Amino acid sequence: MVPLLLVLLLILLLFGAGFALEALWWIAVIVLVLWVVGFFVRPAGGGGRRGRWYRW
Repeated sequence: MVPLLLVLLLILLLFGAGFALEALWWIAVIVLVLWVVGFFVRPAGGGGRRGRWYRW
């Protein structure tokens, strides 16, 4: 009985990690798209910041 419970627990952990990694991949893709859009669509002027929308 204990080995069966351990296998089920391992399956649940792997499923949870897979879901979390999948969600992190989607978040990374969304952030990358926003960064690229912000890089190409710069505000006019910028007050000495050369029109960059980020601080670094």
